Amino acid sequence: MLTVSHVTKRFGTHVANDDVSITLRPGKIFGLLGPNGAGKTTLIRMITQIIEPDQGTIHLDGIHPTERNTRIGYLPEERGLYKKLTVLEQIVYFGTLKGLTTSQATQQATAWLKRMDAQGWETKKVEELSKGMQQKVQFIATILHAPSLLILDEPFSGLDPVNADLLISVIKELQASGTTIMLSTHQMDQVERLCDDIALINRGKVVLEGSLQTVRAAHATNRMRFKTDGSSDALKDIAGTSIHALGQDWIELTCSENSNSHSVLQQAIELATILQFSVVEPSLHEIFVRTVTAPSDHAGASA
Repeated sequence: MLTVSHVTKRFGTHVANDDVSITLRPGKIFGLLGPNGAGKTTLIRMITQIIEPDQGTIHLDGIHPTERNTRIGYLPEERGLYKKLTVLEQIVYFGTLKGLTTSQATQQATAWLKRMDAQGWETKKVEELSKGMQQKVQFIATILHAPSLLILDEPFSGLDPVNADLLISVIKELQASGTTIMLSTHQMDQVERLCDDIALINRGKVVLEGSLQTVRAAHATNRMRFKTDGSSDALKDIAGTSIHALGQDWIELTCSENSNSHSVLQQAIELATILQFSVVEPSLHEIFVRTVTAPSDHAGASA
């Protein structure tokens, strides 16, 4: 759907993107991750043609760059609404910029306001809305023209848990209808709930890329978690392990490279009443922190 090939962007002596290559599969949700200042926003601005790359190419589904604008919906992290316009005027205006007629934009706006639990807001001015309400209006303006590529930069900003869940359900609906989505966020739990593929950018370079499953497998831990009847202390001294975390009725053990997980489990069963056992998968938060804080000469490994 979208291919970014060897893209580099400099601002003076600062290299914002350094030979970046990523690929978005059609109909999938792609997580664009990275710490503040990593180069994510610069990359998004090149994809949306706000700025041009110094080197490299960006291809969107074989579409000529001049036609790309109407095929993309972009929700920026910053608010981009006109405070004095009403909600309906605002959404309709943005819809017409993307090629809809006023009648089409009005019809779509009314339907989406209802879907986003925002009916009755039509005549309210943006300055009267909370940050969360403004975010919902901006989201509707982004998707009104049914873009084939939807780019969302921190879309959950300002939303309470109820409205965040509503937005997640709408994003999933859009994906089910065939929309390809790029999601840039620092909320790793949302990435784990939504994304099929991810790329992690650090200091302008892609340091990690692949399907969520592949990335997790590449960073598999050697940790085992046991839930007990309260006798977790009995498992603290199993040979070939060290304690990673300990609670009253649970314990996580890190196994040494030479230890055998089957042997560790066998010993645990003999020492305590085991109610539940699992091999611990690393969270995306752990992978993010581990990769970003790794020494730079090791940071180039990708999944």
